[in-house]
Amino acid sequence: MNTIDLPLFNHLKVTLNKMKKVLLSLSLALSFAVSQAQTAFEIIQNSPNHNTLEAAVLAAGLDGALNTLDPITVFAPTDDAFNALPAGTVTALLNDIPALTDILLYHVFSGAAVLSTDLFDGQTVTMYNGSDITVTINNGVFINGTSQVIVADIAASNGVIHVVNEVLIEAPTLQYTIWDVIQNSPDHSTLEAVVGLAGLDGALDGPGALTVFAPTDAAFALVPQPIIDALLADPNGALTYVLTYHVVPSVALSTNLSDGQFITTLSGVDITVSIVNGDVFINQAQVIVADIVTDNGVVHVLDAVIAPGIIANNVWDIIQGSPVHTILETGVLAAGLDGTLQNDYFYTVFAPTDAAFGALPAGTIESLIANPTALTDVLLYHVVGSVVASTDLSDGQDVTMLQGDNTTITLGMGGAMINNANIVAADLRTWNGIVHVIDAVLLPPASINDILNSSVQAYPNPCTDVLTIERKSASAESYSIYNVSGQLVASGLLNNNLNTISTNAFTSGMYSVVTESGSHFNFIKN
Repeated sequence: MNTIDLPLFNHLKVTLNKMKKVLLSLSLALSFAVSQAQTAFEIIQNSPNHNTLEAAVLAAGLDGALNTLDPITVFAPTDDAFNALPAGTVTALLNDIPALTDILLYHVFSGAAVLSTDLFDGQTVTMYNGSDITVTINNGVFINGTSQVIVADIAASNGVIHVVNEVLIEAPTLQYTIWDVIQNSPDHSTLEAVVGLAGLDGALDGPGALTVFAPTDAAFALVPQPIIDALLADPNGALTYVLTYHVVPSVALSTNLSDGQFITTLSGVDITVSIVNGDVFINQAQVIVADIVTDNGVVHVLDAVIAPGIIANNVWDIIQGSPVHTILETGVLAAGLDGTLQNDYFYTVFAPTDAAFGALPAGTIESLIANPTALTDVLLYHVVGSVVASTDLSDGQDVTMLQGDNTTITLGMGGAMINNANIVAADLRTWNGIVHVIDAVLLPPASINDILNSSVQAYPNPCTDVLTIERKSASAESYSIYNVSGQLVASGLLNNNLNTISTNAFTSGMYSVVTESGSHFNFIKN
């Protein structure tokens, strides 16, 4: 039994295809190697490769024009070019003379015999029907991007002919585009600005079939300003990547979406569709307005900006949305730290589960909730003032928490630990940080009793304009306030049991207060 040498077969196939193209070019060239006394139409009539074009010109009654117009340039599609149109197209055109005439005149330029040497990359030429073609020079001459000039500069008595391998089809006029939706929306000013900055407005305003998930201005406001600044500084890189993650290169109406569906975006990365109680979510963002249909696709409005790996707007959203972090949520609210965990700073939160809090001695949770200063101290011992992914951790590493004390990382066969707590779920990413779930509550070096029985309390924490320091002693003592860089930013005297310190002049961030008697606590200025 004979076997086929596949590499040799494929090589012969490629060679035959190349020979076919060469023979076609030679046939065309030889058929046109005649006197320039022939008009453009006579050249088409005498070509063995333009029977369909000849029939179409005669049906439209344009043969007289191609014989008498002078000078003209004709882009002449071959029979193969017409055959490549969808089935039934040629027949339909022959039965619709106005449409046929418009298409044929889209292949004719009147007023000059434009040689191939006169064409340049990016050139726009207005054809006889009033519509433009675009010239591309890239290893050949192309019209409208895909129709290649395969034989150029065939001289006629009244102009010149260029043979092309595709019929030129004029792009439809778009009345209402995706870009129109964004530009005319009062809720998408930011999206309009960043799309324009990235130079993507033309793609959203031109022909095509796209789906755009459009975040509102309020959605962009949830993204920390440092991230916005970084995106704006890299419009053709990071910004374009994030924006194209919101675009699907096909039309996907809400009725086409299904729970658990993965859709590949223009960025090359998939988004995930979730349907919960009838509400549609794209990653963490909810579709709040669906199916704004346009001539070039569809727009769905989102309440959040999406990006690969981002599962929530901020670390607080993860805590609040978790069914196993209800005690942590209660504690954060009682301490007034929920606003802090939503702001533009970057945080890493080691989040103890409800079971972890349940393992504390009886009455501990209630005592902490009743003492906001002590509660804040414990909670801030679970927060780092920067983003620390699991891949950033190393064995024996000391990590300084916002409370001021260090924790210790241990890496072993069982996974990663922070102090005595196992990291049971890592790298839950948000726009303003990352959350790691742990199975035990982290306790500062000072005992819970020492924290609860501290002689000094400070509230509200976080504060806005004024910090109140409450002491058990009424004797005067000095205090000093330091920022996270260790710089002294304020000092003074505590004269009473209740003392107020203005924080109006402080910038947002974490501060440490040290008193003359040795008390030490941290507070956050919002």
